[in-house]
Amino acid sequence: MAKRSTASARDPTGCQPPGAVALVAFLMLACLPVSGPEESTRPDSQAQGVVQGTDAPGDGAAVALVARRTRCAGEPPVLLCSGALIAPDVVLTAAHCLALFGEAGPYEVFLGPSLPPESGAPGPEGRFVRVTRAVAHPSYAPATHAWDAALLRLATPVEGVPPYRLPGGQDPPLVEGSLVRVVGYGDTKDAARPSGQRRQGLLQVTGVQAASFQAGPSPAMTCVGDSGGPVLGGPQGNEVLWGLTVSGDVACRSEAVQVRADALADFLQPFLDEAAPPPAPSPLPLDALCQEACATDAECPAGLLCVAAGDAPARCLLPALQAGTYGASCSEDAACGAQGVCARLEVEGDDACRCFTPCEAISDPLPSNGGSPSVSGGGCAAAPGSLGTVALAVLMGLLRRQPRCRIPAGRSKSDSA
Repeated sequence: MAKRSTASARDPTGCQPPGAVALVAFLMLACLPVSGPEESTRPDSQAQGVVQGTDAPGDGAAVALVARRTRCAGEPPVLLCSGALIAPDVVLTAAHCLALFGEAGPYEVFLGPSLPPESGAPGPEGRFVRVTRAVAHPSYAPATHAWDAALLRLATPVEGVPPYRLPGGQDPPLVEGSLVRVVGYGDTKDAARPSGQRRQGLLQVTGVQAASFQAGPSPAMTCVGDSGGPVLGGPQGNEVLWGLTVSGDVACRSEAVQVRADALADFLQPFLDEAAPPPAPSPLPLDALCQEACATDAECPAGLLCVAAGDAPARCLLPALQAGTYGASCSEDAACGAQGVCARLEVEGDDACRCFTPCEAISDPLPSNGGSPSVSGGGCAAAPGSLGTVALAVLMGLLRRQPRCRIPAGRSKSDSA
């Protein structure tokens, strides 16, 4: 039976990445129903969206997980999954939502009723927040979706949006026959209502296990893109987050499978209790990133990673761009000259978008008789005209956020999965 995936094979820059088909195929194979460690695998299910549902204007804590946008104009957000805000700076989602880019991947969450069609500011009804850390459950089993949960740390706390309430001892137990409400941004099976809209619907619990539960339509059903979204129960005004959507039948008609939030307590609480990290040291200047090497991500301006290619010094860069420098604020590529693009360092703010110029496009100012220091390529492999051709999915498959990220010498950024 065919399987569906919650992820997109397209690079957020709009390029079709080499090797992305293999990565997405892997993600599609991961879309099997969840089960606890003692439960059997069923081969006839897949990842999940809200069909036969309605708009969900009151669910501000339901979020969309998207691939991080690196361009400031003309780049529609790429929906990966849904998620649930459980603390002002913490989102709970499904672990398989991280399969395409990995835990160190470039993620943002969107809070609002509808994803904007392009990467510009979504307006008063929504906002993006950058993800600084993603952690999958240590016992997550992709083949069965056992413990299919992940936590995301946000760059800034979300104000004015009450997080979902986690189950407590005062809540009645989840039992077969209970009605639950699902929320997500996924497929609606209605061409007039595309994915990317926050929707809700009722399901009825059909089976309960120690770590998961199943539900059928009443009359709604989750579908592709709703993975990681909240599954809620209890009276209106005092709902509890009973679980998150992880899989279901291929037609999005008969079965949805959820991971139980109360079974995740040992995973959730230590992450929620983590102390805020110490203030980062002053980062390297944006206009000197072709000259200055880095050793850790903490030395890079917010949103940039410290990456080395082969034996070249590590440089601060955006995942989908080569090493380069950042200049004046901008809103479109036309403001950045023939060899520059308007790149997104942060998701909002006056300085979020800055003109980016790759290292190799910067002429060497060092004359034979001395002068200013030479600006080397610093590991840049692409000519200015090929900006964005390095596939984000492939590049992020190579990046592992250690104290120092390194791409193996002798290999290009596009020949490894």
